[in-house]
This record gives sequence, C-alpha cells and structure tokens, in this order.
Amino acid sequence: MADKNSSSIVKRPAMTPEQKREQIILAFCYLVAIVLGLVNGFWGSEFWQTMGEFISNIFIRLFRFIAIPIIAVSIISTLATISRSAESGKIFKHTIFYTLLTTILAASLAAVLFEVFAPANVSMSGQQVQTDALNNIKGHSYFEYVESVIPDNVIAPFLSANVLSVLLIAAAVGIAIAKLPLGSKQQDLLITFFSGIQSVLFTIVTWIIKILPIGIFGFFTVLAMQMASGVALGGLGVYLTTVLTANFVQMLVILPAVLLIRGINPLRVAKGMLPALTVAFFSKSSAGTLPVTMSCAENNLGVKHPVSRFVLPICTTINMNGCAAFILITVVYLMQNAGADITLGTLLLWIVISTIAAIGNAGVPMGCFFLSASLLASMNVPILLMGVILPFYAVIDAIETTLNVWSDSNVAVLVNRDIYGKDGSA
Repeated sequence: MADKNSSSIVKRPAMTPEQKREQIILAFCYLVAIVLGLVNGFWGSEFWQTMGEFISNIFIRLFRFIAIPIIAVSIISTLATISRSAESGKIFKHTIFYTLLTTILAASLAAVLFEVFAPANVSMSGQQVQTDALNNIKGHSYFEYVESVIPDNVIAPFLSANVLSVLLIAAAVGIAIAKLPLGSKQQDLLITFFSGIQSVLFTIVTWIIKILPIGIFGFFTVLAMQMASGVALGGLGVYLTTVLTANFVQMLVILPAVLLIRGINPLRVAKGMLPALTVAFFSKSSAGTLPVTMSCAENNLGVKHPVSRFVLPICTTINMNGCAAFILITVVYLMQNAGADITLGTLLLWIVISTIAAIGNAGVPMGCFFLSASLLASMNVPILLMGVILPFYAVIDAIETTLNVWSDSNVAVLVNRDIYGKDGSA
C-alpha cells in the first residue's frame, strides 16, 4: 500500500476545530463573494457595478503597494544571510533549475502547438487597430527595454514599480551585506533591520487577506461586466486558440506532471493556492499578487519561510511560463504574416529567445505584450497586427498571469521538497 504521505508537501500539525471553522467560513465567504459579484456584473444597477469596479481597483492598488517592498526586503534578507547557511545556496540553485525547466517546457509546448494549429495569416484591410498604443511601441528596440531595467538612481524603480530594477537593487544590497565581516555589528544590525521590515510587511498582508472576499466581489463584478459586453474573435480565432491552449496545457497537464514526478499532489497545491490564483487572474500582475502567493504557500501548503520568501519574489520576476508561450507564438505568427518562412530551425531558435525574454520580463500587466512588440520592432517586423490582438489581450493576460503564479507556486513547492524533504525537515 502506498505511503499516505507520498503526496504531501510537508507534515504540519492537524488543524484545531477553531482553525477548521475559520477555513470553512473563509471558503463560504469566497463563494458568496463570487456569486454576488457575478450577479452584480450581469444584472446590477449602474451604481453597484461602478462600486464593484471601484473595489476591484482599490484591491489591485493595495496588492501593488505592498508587493514592491516585499520583493525588495525578501531578496535582501535572504541574500544577506546566504553566507551564514549552505541552505540558501541550495535554494538558489534549485530555484534556477526549476525556473529554466518550466519556462523551456512552456516555450517548447508553444512551438509544437503553433505547428499543430498552423494559424493562417490575417488580412489587415478593414481591421480596426489601436494606433495610439502602437505608437508608444514603434521605434523602441529590445535593447532599449533591457537598458531601462538598469536603474540610474535608487528611488525611481520603486516609484515606477519597475520590478526588475528593484530586484537588481535588492540583490546588490543583499549580497553586499553578506560580504560584510561575518557576525560584525554592521551586518547583524542590517539583517535585523530588514528582517523586522519584512515582519511588518507580512503583518499588513494578513490584514489584506482577511478582507479579501470584498475584493473578490469586485473582481467578479468586473469579469461579469466584460463577459456581458461580448468578444468577437474574427479571423484571429486560430491564433488565440493556440495561445490559450498553450497556457491551459502547461497549467493543467505539464506542471501537474512535474509535481507528480516529484511525489507531490497537484490538487492539494491548487487548493492551497486558489486565493492567489484568483487574485492573479483579476489583477493581471504576478508581482501584485505576490503577497497573497506567499501567504498561501506558507499558511496553506506549509512551505518554509526561507523558501517562500526567496523563491517566490525571484520567480515573480524570472519565472514567466505564460509569457514565454505568448512571445513565441505571437512573434512567430507576426513574422509569418510579414512573409517570413517559419522553419523548424526558426521555432527552435525562438524557443531559446522566448525563454530568455520571458525571464527578463517584468511581472506587470501587459508586460508580455509590450515585450513582444519590442522584439518585433527591433527586427523591423511590421507590428500593426499587434493592434488587432490588443483588444483580446485582456483575456490572454489574465490567463497568462494565472499560469505564471501557478508555476511560481509549483517551483516553491518543488524547491521546498528538495531542500526539506516531504516531512519538512532538512
């Protein structure tokens, strides 16, 4: 008979009756919020629909407000102590391995599906394009995008929520602290300071989590309103089907298979991460979802703090499965529309390029869209078709972000298993 613990992540003490009651009440609140949000979005008055949009925007702003500081202090705290523990180095190596593995799998799957679906070219005559958005992209190369990531002062990346720049600053500060004389007064003081800030931020996160059902009401109100407005696929149906299929197969087949190979139950992981996946879908920002992602990983799945508070902030900025798939399919599709011959060699090359580009993408709304456009512009490929894709990107972006957060969660759980074992001990 198989070991009952073979699908567990870590052993945790059984929940008390009070904790179970709290979980049931929270689940009930989520369900009520979802139902009320859908009813309001489809049939609510103009006032209540406006209120739902207002609540949705408020919660998205709250998550973005707390996300950037959490990324910074989590990376600094972890890297600052890396010289004190061989465990931190192991966590970093395993994180990079699983990030590359899942991203390459996503890009490779996208290449296979592009060949299978073979989306036909689109005639641009009579199509309505979003010229204002495209004018902001034209003339900007991928090198300019990379250049913008390098901070030229300390404050600007935090004000503009440039996640990659914040990551670079945090990494530099954390490594610099680690390089101070081991056990010195300066090192101990700085580590204590950033650890204290981290504790304060996570206390704020717990407050936000407690009122999350209100935010879910707003999220589902907005979703229902968008569904009620209708979406016309037109001639882009096969392209959109290819992108969405790549996301769903990666989400529902590939990543669960990786978990199962490591003896982890994907259904349990999905259940524990459900609040984070919900926020990811509606916020369309993996960075903005980070506070909820970390809370779910630690409280629902028992992922250790050294793992969750290092792996998840890192993955938020470099583990972009959905982005890798979107970049490959979109860039190759537009190259095909521009008359390029798409060969096996072309697809193999773009598996590599899209993997690297996705790792360099910021976890912000529409990040993949503008990055794809920058790649195309740098190759002088006409990007007018991006304007036709733009109206549908809201749906793609929501699903991509959900996939990205799901992949981040998987990486955290996998690293936790590798470092601490299935019983939670190192």
